[in-house]
Amino acid sequence: MKTLSALATAAFLVLGAGHAHAQACKSPVPDSALVKKGTLVMSVNPTLPPMQFVDQTGALKGMRVELGEMVAKRLCLTPEYVRIEFSAMIPGLQGGRWDLINTGIFYTDERARLMQMLPYEDQAISISTVKGNPLKIAKPEDLSGKSIGVEIGGFEERKARELDKQLTDKGMKGMTIRTFENFAMAYQSLRAGQVEVALSIDSTAAEYQKRGEFDRVLHGLFPTPVALATKNRQLADAVAKVLNDMKADGSFQKLFDQYGVKAIDGAVAVKGPAG
Repeated sequence: MKTLSALATAAFLVLGAGHAHAQACKSPVPDSALVKKGTLVMSVNPTLPPMQFVDQTGALKGMRVELGEMVAKRLCLTPEYVRIEFSAMIPGLQGGRWDLINTGIFYTDERARLMQMLPYEDQAISISTVKGNPLKIAKPEDLSGKSIGVEIGGFEERKARELDKQLTDKGMKGMTIRTFENFAMAYQSLRAGQVEVALSIDSTAAEYQKRGEFDRVLHGLFPTPVALATKNRQLADAVAKVLNDMKADGSFQKLFDQYGVKAIDGAVAVKGPAG
């Protein structure tokens, strides 16, 4: 039987090993670059299955949620998510409410002048209808005169308005654009017959079709990379290194393959204001 002294020594060694491991995992991101010490606070709008959503237990799930957790772990930080509508994300980032926008924000040069952006995933726009596609929509011109639901304030709303302009420039009747706080509400409106089509990202429209809820009748429109975004350049550089390390060791592509999503070609680079 071990003596009390031996047991105490063993316990000390275990605790010491745990402490040494914690010390070895030192974050390259200084506390001054973070909203909360030792934590990577990320904003997410969990209304885009399978990329980001809330499951039946209320837990956050999805590819981007997993990616954020993997990044935080490699930065030796604790991941923390703030669930919020997209329209509040950029002002919240600029106001210091979170460190990182992790909601699949589409990259634009305009946005890259406001914040540090890390394009990492290829996405595009889809159009969904109720099952059976009763309106027989097969091309963008078939949207003429239709009512469309879309999330407010983002790239997707902008593209809905571009589609509308394309129609009217051809002398056709435009669309009636209805905006909603998030994509889930846009799809609920489609389900209720309040709009005739809904616009979202390819991955989400494909997921809803897979579930048998809606038909994805158009896809691959306006292909554009989506990004992570942060205000702090030091944090952005650290995240870029993590993503490129993940690309090198295969964990990045493994995650993307699991969800059937295409990663950008080449290295992840920071695009944003200098300094």
